[in-house]
Amino acid sequence: MLPPIANNFVAGETPAEALAHTREYNEHGIGVILNLLGEHYDARAEAAADRDAYLQLIEDIAAEDLQACISVKPSQIGLDVDPEYFETNLTAIVEHATLRDVFVWVDMEDHTTTDTTIDAFEPLAREHGTVGLCLQANLQRTREDLERLVDVPGKLRLVKGAYDEPADISYSRKERVNAEYRELLRYAFEHRESGVAVGSHDPAMIEHAQELHERHGTDFEIQMLMGVRESAQIDLAEDCTVWQYAPYGDRWLSYFYRRVMERKENALFAARAVLGRS
Repeated sequence: MLPPIANNFVAGETPAEALAHTREYNEHGIGVILNLLGEHYDARAEAAADRDAYLQLIEDIAAEDLQACISVKPSQIGLDVDPEYFETNLTAIVEHATLRDVFVWVDMEDHTTTDTTIDAFEPLAREHGTVGLCLQANLQRTREDLERLVDVPGKLRLVKGAYDEPADISYSRKERVNAEYRELLRYAFEHRESGVAVGSHDPAMIEHAQELHERHGTDFEIQMLMGVRESAQIDLAEDCTVWQYAPYGDRWLSYFYRRVMERKENALFAARAVLGRS
């Protein structure tokens, strides 16, 4: 059972709890991106189990006609086992989701997985158009990746990036990452008619995206994590398309720890909750 504080960042341990969370936020006009927690499996059985769990989750979303989609991590469905096995599992998920009219996001992990992830995503997106990919502004290569993918159907989620990458291939200073993120947003809005996802909690970046939308007319959506600025998510949903990234599953402890430690305000929020003042 999830402790009360973890409930702020994780939508339960079971699919039923995750779907209940989805129904609740759909009532606020917010779509939910469901991610089954798990990553870096080195055994086919683990990857196959999560692949099958996603296939069932797609059925459940479609059966209730929820405003929901799924997001998978490459290392969760076989990338650490074998790249071909990962591509086979991703293809199975995307093809099944396409039949059920459910969108699939492919998360981006650290830089060692970038090429394989993009190579698997691109042909599926061009064939189906019901799949999206995350790109990280803190990687120096991302401008070229965005140029490569800018005309690909589906969606592209732009984030600042959370992985601690080597200095020779990444930007580490906050100001530099912010500048790169703004430039990537500008390029995406200028060259796409739709399918831009702004994965940020930063009010300045959201405002920048709204200005770019007014200038170029590009359809976009805002994506935020469960448990972070949730009142802002509800407010933004009155005028914008908002999706909440909501993880679930029994592997919640390491995820919860990362969410609390990566941002000072999250740590303070957790401390207040533990002390009974939240």
